Amino acid sequence: MNSSKKQRGLGTSFIVILILLCVAIWISSMRNTETGYDWDDFRADLSEDKVATVTIEPNAEVPTGSIYVVTSDGNMKKMFASDVTEVEDILRAEKIRYVMRDMPSENWFLYYVLPMLIVFILFVFFFSMINTQGSGGGATGRMMNFGKSRARMTPAGEGQLTFKDVAGLKEEKEDLEEIVDFLKDPGKYSKLGARVPKGILLEGPPGTGKTLLGKAIAGEANVPFFSISGSDFVEMFVGVGASRVRDLFDEAKKNHPCIVFIDEIDAVARRRGTGMGGGHDEREQTLNQLLVEMDGFAENEGIIVLAATNRVDILDPAIMRPGRFDRKIGVGRPDVGGREDILKVHAKNKPLAEDVDLHKIAQTTAGFTGADLENLLNESAILAAKENRSFVVAKDVDRAFVKVGIGAEKKSRVISEKEKKITAYHESGHAILFHVLPDMDPVYTVSIIPTGVGAAGYTMPLPQKDEMFMTKGQMLQDIMVDLGGRIAEELIFDDITTGASSDIKKATGVARKMVTRFGMSDVIGTVNYDDDSDEVFIGRDLAHARTTSEAVTSQIDAEVKRIISECYDKAKKIIEEHMDVLHASAQLLLEKERISREEFEALFEEVEGV
Repeated sequence: MNSSKKQRGLGTSFIVILILLCVAIWISSMRNTETGYDWDDFRADLSEDKVATVTIEPNAEVPTGSIYVVTSDGNMKKMFASDVTEVEDILRAEKIRYVMRDMPSENWFLYYVLPMLIVFILFVFFFSMINTQGSGGGATGRMMNFGKSRARMTPAGEGQLTFKDVAGLKEEKEDLEEIVDFLKDPGKYSKLGARVPKGILLEGPPGTGKTLLGKAIAGEANVPFFSISGSDFVEMFVGVGASRVRDLFDEAKKNHPCIVFIDEIDAVARRRGTGMGGGHDEREQTLNQLLVEMDGFAENEGIIVLAATNRVDILDPAIMRPGRFDRKIGVGRPDVGGREDILKVHAKNKPLAEDVDLHKIAQTTAGFTGADLENLLNESAILAAKENRSFVVAKDVDRAFVKVGIGAEKKSRVISEKEKKITAYHESGHAILFHVLPDMDPVYTVSIIPTGVGAAGYTMPLPQKDEMFMTKGQMLQDIMVDLGGRIAEELIFDDITTGASSDIKKATGVARKMVTRFGMSDVIGTVNYDDDSDEVFIGRDLAHARTTSEAVTSQIDAEVKRIISECYDKAKKIIEEHMDVLHASAQLLLEKERISREEFEALFEEVEGV
């Protein structure tokens, strides 16, 4: 219907423009005064006996007029005369046949009717355009619908997902089954006086499947599903977001029971009173309306609100209370079993070779989210396609694992032999500490090929187990590994480079968290001195009071430096004990540019007989 209206609008526009163009051409031709023929030319044609006939057309401004001359060769020429009687006398004297036309009367159509007709046509044209656009087809329609909700509604039973399509979230699906049961049979709960949660908040890291869970609930319950992003509510004009919230819930009431899913709700539900716009800030007005709709004076029977966020710490406390978001479900990173299930789902449409072991991939991808695993298999398929293979082999997965974890390698980048040698010893220093320290993961790949993240090389560990927290010993060993590259440079070249800057930054950050956040310092004690340096960016106070005194700050700095220094000395001692492996690893890297776990661990057996 919209397309036919647009076609009618285009047809009307074309006709009006064509008419106006014809009128303009006609008027222009009537008023054209450029002839290029003057009195001297007329005299010359008379003297040469070239004038055949003449038509004299007097103007209203007597005695002026237009003279149309037809020459003997058939051409017509036009000139203006200031006195037509003079021309008439000359023609009589020369005995040339001429025609004197009557005095023209005033052209009422041209001067009165035509302008009114043009105005009328323009009026009809613009009126029809306004009607077309007002129905939603143009800028005016968009303006009229400015306060309407932008939620996309998926009717019940139209290609929706179910819990079978969601892998790796077993406990989360169990928590949501009673919501599905309520949507299917609400009477069973109302008989017992039970109030089903009005809102469910899905919180967790990006890529863990929060949006997928929301779609699966609607598909499982076979009810309409409204989906919208938090940023779709907020506009630069105050009140628009609140209007969209009202319109969204009005539409949901017409289609109850249903599910309203708000993705990235932190865009609209941040803590109030922290913006620069005061109480009339657009985001706060939108949040206020959302609070009222969820649990205010209005009743939203049969409407369940699902929301997803990865920043639950910045949400307003009012929206987190029971009666609004009654239930909070954490959607975390999957464990090894969940990762294997997710890999099976994403591998359905990808032909895999026999050497691709999904169980092994799941074991070596600790910390990966569902989106990471999908990206891993997708990159593997892309690499296989580049080599014109019809299936994915284990080598493709290994290369994709490095590409996803570190970045694409820049093999074409020209590096001097000196830089290669420094990089080889630097990465070998990291790799030795990964191998020797008991709580560190084994080495997966060591490379001196530059990557897309700006690194001259990389040492990639192989995660072997899922861990919910880290011990003090693990964090200290992590710092030692970070410092291994700088130590190797110092021992071999008696000089240091800027290549360890990111390693030092990471090690310092770990040491400072140990002291200020985790209470792992005997000097500072079990006190939290973390100043939440990201407060400005998470929507809290623009400035915050200092939480530590000058003396405590000095103690913290001294304690961080002590931890770094002790780890540096311990790591240096370990590398000095394995100097032969350091040299052998660096030489092998210079030869092959990249070595695997088996090749690196074989160096310890060959050199040290371990």
